[in-house]
Amino acid sequence: MKNILSITTWALLVITMFNACEQQYIDPITSVDPGADESAPEVVVNFPPNGYELQTNAEIASINIRFEVRDDIEIDNISVSLNGTEIASYNDFIDYRVAKMNFDYDNVTTGDHVLIVAATDLDGKTTEVNVNFSKSPPYVAAYDGEVFYMPFNGEYREMNSLDLATAKGTPGFAGSGNGIQHGNAYAGAADAYLTFPSAGLQGTNAVSATFWMKVDDTMDRAGILVAAPPADNNNDRTKGFRFFREASNGGATQRFKLNVGNGTADSWFDGGASADVIPNTGEWTHFAFTITDAKVVVYINGEIVSEGSFTGLDWTDCEILSIMSGEPNWTGWGHYSDGSLMDELRIYNVELSQEDIQTIMLKEQASFYVDFNGDYMDAVSGEDATVVGSPDFEFSGGVFGDAYKGATDSYLTFDTEGILGDEFSASFWLNVNNSPDRAGILVVGPEDTDNPDAQNDRTSGFRFFREASNAGATQRFKLNAGNGTADSWFDGGASADVDPTTGDWVHFAFSISGTEAVVYIDGVQVSQGVFTGIDWTGCDVLSIMSGAPRFTGWGHLSDQSLMDELRLFSKAITADEVNLLYNDGL
Repeated sequence: MKNILSITTWALLVITMFNACEQQYIDPITSVDPGADESAPEVVVNFPPNGYELQTNAEIASINIRFEVRDDIEIDNISVSLNGTEIASYNDFIDYRVAKMNFDYDNVTTGDHVLIVAATDLDGKTTEVNVNFSKSPPYVAAYDGEVFYMPFNGEYREMNSLDLATAKGTPGFAGSGNGIQHGNAYAGAADAYLTFPSAGLQGTNAVSATFWMKVDDTMDRAGILVAAPPADNNNDRTKGFRFFREASNGGATQRFKLNVGNGTADSWFDGGASADVIPNTGEWTHFAFTITDAKVVVYINGEIVSEGSFTGLDWTDCEILSIMSGEPNWTGWGHYSDGSLMDELRIYNVELSQEDIQTIMLKEQASFYVDFNGDYMDAVSGEDATVVGSPDFEFSGGVFGDAYKGATDSYLTFDTEGILGDEFSASFWLNVNNSPDRAGILVVGPEDTDNPDAQNDRTSGFRFFREASNAGATQRFKLNAGNGTADSWFDGGASADVDPTTGDWVHFAFSISGTEAVVYIDGVQVSQGVFTGIDWTGCDVLSIMSGAPRFTGWGHLSDQSLMDELRLFSKAITADEVNLLYNDGL
C-alpha cells in the first residue's frame, strides 16, 4: 500500500512540474555575462604575519600557513613558495571567486625565510604577496643547571620550555633599549604579576635564582619571587620560599629578605643593613640566592649579604612560582605586587658559587655577544653580522661549542649603534694562526677619506691587532686608541707575545676608560697606560677578524685564526672581572 502511495505522489509531482513549465510559471535558466575581468586577484596572508619569529626548540619546525585569495571573475591557480621553492599549488576551487587555504608546512629550518603566495586569474593577471619571517635557533641553556629563563623581550615567555607565564592584572614592559642589555624588561604595576608552574624547578636538593632589578619603592613592600603553598591566612611559611622587600631606614632604603620552609618550620635570611638598597636611582641592581639541603646564601651585586645553615627546602603544595608579587599564596603581611623593573630572570636546579654568580652578572652586562655557535648573530640585539668573503665555523672546536674560523679576505662587520659608550671593553678567545703574519682582530675606526686604498685614520676609535715578533716565532698583540685629536699605543712588548704554534686557546681582553687603557692576555695585564678618553667620531662600523675596511694602511687584513666567545661592554671591566671571564673558559 505504501509503495502505491509513493508512486502516486511522485506521478502527481511530475505532472504538476510539467504543467508549470508549460504555463511558464518557472523562469528558464539563462546565462549572465560576468563582465570584463578588470582587476588582478587580491591576496591576503593571514599567517604568518610579516616579521613573525617562529620560536621552538625543535631543529626543524612546522608552521601553519593561512591565506585568502579573491578575484572579480575567476581564480585560475595559486602557487605558494618558500625561499624560491614551490611548497603548494591549487587549481581546483569550490568557489571560483574566493579561496581560503590553510595548511601545515613541516620543514622550517632556523634562519630567515621568504614566503610568497602568487594567485593568477583566467585573464592571466597575477598578484604576489611576500611575507618575511624567521625561525629562531633552538634555545640552549646558557649555564649549567639553568631550568628557567625569562628575558622579558616583549613577552612573558620562559625560554627552556617556550611556555608563556600567566599574567595577572596588567604588567608591562620597560620598552626596547631599557633592559640591562639594552633590550626590554618587565615593568611592574599595581595588582599585576606573573605566575608559572613550579614543577620544572623541583626534584633536586638545590635551587638558585639570579636576576636584575631597578628598584622602585612606590609600593613600600612587595613580593619578588615566591613559591608558597596555599593557606587560609595566606602566610604558611613552613614550605617553599619567599624573596621580598620592605622599607627600611625610615623609608630611605628597601631591605631584601629571604624566608625558606623545610616542611615543619621556616628560616630567615635577613642581611640587615647589608641587604639595603637605595630605590629610585635608575640603576640596575643584581640579586641572587641559592638554597641547598645544607645552607642558604643571599647575594646583592655579587656580594654575600646573608647566609646560614638550612636543612633543605620542602616543595609540598608549592605548585606555582609568583614573579613580582607575593600573590596569590603569600599576602598575609601585605607583600603584593612590585612596581620595579626586572630583567634576565634565571632559575637553576644547582647550587651556584659566588664566582658563578659574579660571572653570570658580568656576562649579562655585555652590550654585544657573539658565541659563533653556527651563526654570526649578536645575541644581545638579535642582529646578524654582514659577512665579507667566506669565513667558516670550527664546529664543536670552540671554547664553548663552535668557533669562528677565519679565511683569506674574510671578516664580519656590525653597525656600532648600541655598543659604544664613554668606556669600552672587550673579551674573547683566540686560537692563533700566524698565517698571515699580521692581522686586524677587532677594529672600530673612522673612514680615512684621504687614503681610501690604505685606510689609517687613528684619531678616533680603536684598533686591536697582531704582528709577527721575534723573527716570526711569536705574534705580538697591540692596542691603539684615539681620543679625537691623536692616538695612543698600548704595546706590551715581549709580555704581549703569543706562540702561534701551540694550538691552544688564549684569552684576550682590553678596557678603555676616561683615564687609562689596559690589555690582558690569559688574565694577566700585559700593557697599561694613561689615556684621556676615547672618541667615537665617524666610528660606525665594527670589524671582527680583520682591519678592513677602516684599518688597512699597514696591511692588517683578515685573520685566519679561530675566535670564540666575543663580548663587548660599555664599561671598563676590572682585572677581577677579566679573570672571571678567563676562568670561565678553562
